[in-house]
Amino acid sequence: MFRRRRRNSLSYYRKKKTISGTLIKEIFSWLGVTVCAVFCALILVTVFGLQVGTIGDSMEPMLYNGQKVLVNRLAYTILAPKKGDIIVFLPNGNTNSHYYVKRVVALPGETVQIIDGSLYINGVLQEKDDNLYDKMEDEGIAVNEIKLEKGEYFVLGDNRNSSEDSRSANIGPVKTNMIVGKAWFKLRSGDNKAGVIIKKK
Repeated sequence: MFRRRRRNSLSYYRKKKTISGTLIKEIFSWLGVTVCAVFCALILVTVFGLQVGTIGDSMEPMLYNGQKVLVNRLAYTILAPKKGDIIVFLPNGNTNSHYYVKRVVALPGETVQIIDGSLYINGVLQEKDDNLYDKMEDEGIAVNEIKLEKGEYFVLGDNRNSSEDSRSANIGPVKTNMIVGKAWFKLRSGDNKAGVIIKKK
């Protein structure tokens, strides 16, 4: 009888110990999942979470005044901006300034000039631009040929006659350290639909 009780006691103790171990494993499992979820959330916010508003009509008809865009802040940590990308930047890295949203038209090492309202890259007329955009009434600093240095990009607004961009002396070519990220998604604003920002061909 004593042996049977002892066996039962040992059996209960082992069972209790097994349940406790399982419970601990389950707790650690949930903790691991929670930590992973928080980490993933932080990555998503860092990459896609920055939201900025377009100021003015300089990017119409792609983006309208007040329309919000989401910014990928890690887009250019490995790859460099390409022609046609819409970038978000702070002029001269001024954190007190509002965010600028413009399109890259020329890359480091290239020359830029605006002649009779038309864009020339490396001395070649960008005929496609003449078909897509209005002729520019103000050449700004690009009235003379500009040679882009390493890490410099020339940007213009899509609505070029209503845009403060690289033609302006107080902005000029945008340097890599001024770039916040790539605009990749536009949010709905009034009658303007939401959607992924597609690079113009």
